[in-house]
Amino acid sequence: MSDASLAEREVSPLRYPLGRIPAHGEMMEAAPGIYWVRMPLPFQLDHINLWLLEDEDGWTVVDTGVSSEEVIGLWRQVFASGLKGKPVKDLVVTHLHPDHVGLAGWFTREWGVELQMSRTDFLMCRNLVLDTGREAPREALDFYRAAGFSQRGLDSYAKRFGHFGERVSPLPDIFRRLKEGDELRIAGRSWRVVIGSGHAPEHVCLYCEEAKILISGDQVLPRISSNVSVHPTEAYENPLQDWIDSCHRLRAGLPDNVLVLPAHNEPFYGLHARLTQLIDGHKEGLSKLHELLAEPKRAIDVFPALFKRKIGPDVFFMATGESLAHLNCLIGRGEAVVSRDEKGVNWYRRA
Repeated sequence: MSDASLAEREVSPLRYPLGRIPAHGEMMEAAPGIYWVRMPLPFQLDHINLWLLEDEDGWTVVDTGVSSEEVIGLWRQVFASGLKGKPVKDLVVTHLHPDHVGLAGWFTREWGVELQMSRTDFLMCRNLVLDTGREAPREALDFYRAAGFSQRGLDSYAKRFGHFGERVSPLPDIFRRLKEGDELRIAGRSWRVVIGSGHAPEHVCLYCEEAKILISGDQVLPRISSNVSVHPTEAYENPLQDWIDSCHRLRAGLPDNVLVLPAHNEPFYGLHARLTQLIDGHKEGLSKLHELLAEPKRAIDVFPALFKRKIGPDVFFMATGESLAHLNCLIGRGEAVVSRDEKGVNWYRRA
C-alpha cells in the first residue's frame, strides 16, 4: 500500500486540489471552516488525516489518531495554537480501528464531550480491547491453521494476539449512536451520516450537500484500497460483498462533484471514478482467483491472484484475511467450494 508514482497521477481521473500536506500537528484549512490535521502512525501506512470543523462556539473533531504520547503531544500543540480559544465540543469517530478511535476516550475525558460513532463499531471495539493481554484462543489458532499457516506462523499469530487495545485509550462507558441518514448540525450546515461496510462493520461517513464535501474515513481512499478481511470471530462472513455493495450504493447516492476528505493520502475530486476503480479492482481479483482455483488451493496459496507485490511477514496476516474475504465471496456467489482435510486445512476449488 503506497502512494502512486508521478506518472500514475498524471493519467489518474482523480484531481488533488490542495497544493501541500500539513506537517504533523499543524492545522491547515482544507475548505472554509474545515481544517486538516495529519498525525503519525507506527505502521507501514505512516499517517492518518483527521478533520476539525469550526463552529461559532467550538470545534467538532472527526477521528483521533492512535493512543500514544507522541500523538497526545501533537494534539496539545493543536489545542494551544489552532483552536482560537474555543473548546472541542463534539467528537465523531468513523470506525473501530485504533488509528481512528485510539484517543477517543482521552478526548471525552480531556474535553468532557460525548463520543459519537456507530453502535456496531463501538461495541466491537470494546470487545477487541477486552482481548488485550489474553492468550490466543484455540478457535483462532484453528482458523489460521485452516488457512494454511505453519506452526511457525501460528506461533507468530499467538504472539501478536491481544495487542489491539495497546493503542486505544480506555473507551467511555456511554456513547451517542450514529446511524444511516442521521443529520448532524455543524457550523450552520447539515451533515448526513452515510454508512459503509466491509472494511469495518458499520463505517460512518459524513456528507454535506451544501458544502459539497464528503468526509470518507477509510471507506473511500484515493490511492490505496482499504483492507477487507475475514477474521476468526466471523470466519464465514462475506465482508467483500458488503464492501462492493457499499461502493455501488455510495456511487448511486452521492454526487460526483464532492471534495472527498479521506483518512489517508490527500483530499481529492473524482468520487465516482474512484469508486468504480475499487469495484473493478475487486472484480478483477475475483476473476483471477476463480481461474486459479482450477486446482485446489489453500488461502495462503492464492496471493498471486490478488496482490501485485510479494507478500512478506509485515503484511502476511492482512493478506491472509483479504484472501479469505475473496474466497468467501466466491463461495457466497456459488462459484467456489471448500473442504477441510484430516489436518484441519481448508482447500478451495471452483464450484
